[in-house]
Amino acid sequence: MSKITDVSGKIKKSVQEVFKGNEDLINMILACLFSGGHVLLEDVPGTGKTVLAKSLAKSSGLPFSRVQCTPDLMPSDITGSSVWLPSQQKFEFRAGPVMSSIVLVDELNRATPRTQSALLECMAEKQVSVDGQIHKLDNPFFVIATQNPVESEGTFPLPEAQKDRFTMTLSMGYPDEEDEALIITSQNSTTHPVEKVNAVVTREEILDCMEEAVTIHVEESVLSYLLALVHQTRADYRIAAGVSPRGSIALYKACQAYAAIKDRTYVVPEDIKKLALPVFRNRIILNSDSMLKGYSAEKILMELIEQIPLPAFKAHV
Repeated sequence: MSKITDVSGKIKKSVQEVFKGNEDLINMILACLFSGGHVLLEDVPGTGKTVLAKSLAKSSGLPFSRVQCTPDLMPSDITGSSVWLPSQQKFEFRAGPVMSSIVLVDELNRATPRTQSALLECMAEKQVSVDGQIHKLDNPFFVIATQNPVESEGTFPLPEAQKDRFTMTLSMGYPDEEDEALIITSQNSTTHPVEKVNAVVTREEILDCMEEAVTIHVEESVLSYLLALVHQTRADYRIAAGVSPRGSIALYKACQAYAAIKDRTYVVPEDIKKLALPVFRNRIILNSDSMLKGYSAEKILMELIEQIPLPAFKAHV
């Protein structure tokens, strides 16, 4: 059993004590973590986005902070700011919530574009620039952002540059009847179940997993399949802007981590096919004609994924 399989198994078991159902959603979020990326959870209120994020953070044993986005939130409320100390006649940097390992940015689309952009440098370069000084962020640094896709009042759509910083965009979905019954009965307590979650792994183990993920083998035919999907998004007449090289890299790395979570030392074509939609869904821009005709990015991507046949594949040993 690989290090990633062992660590992810411990985290999943802990998280599932609180978050019921959809085990593969947890696998994909862990793939984002182990590949050094970030994740955007997009679903209606009350589906467990915050509970999942908090239980994952507590299980990992990493420092955790939360940012509740509102229209009056300022960039310095996220990154931190320099404060003048009269007694010492100097400025002192007071760190913001982003100076943590796992940062939950709740309802990201309620923050103004100016505040949303404060996360760009953090997510891409894992550093914060304040008053000409660069402050390095923790390693690992993992942003879990949430947004409600059905509300428009009081919200600000994420710009394309911001969407591109997320490795995956995932939807929670509703639990089935059996899981929902477990969710309801778990509330028979004066404290929320997530408060009982304890760390089951260490920072060092997670860093080891991140190092292991990049060693997972990707056969040439599998890489060619990935590139075929990417180039198809750039050639389709309905798409104004296809997947960027950053998107290609995100899919490649996510599939390496996902394969390791599945206890494999190699990526299979099915990994590419499965993760292409969550990785690419917020990375393409439809042209105006396609939008007028009622196309969605998700629908077009699903068509493109089905059009390209899986390559012949021989397992790497």
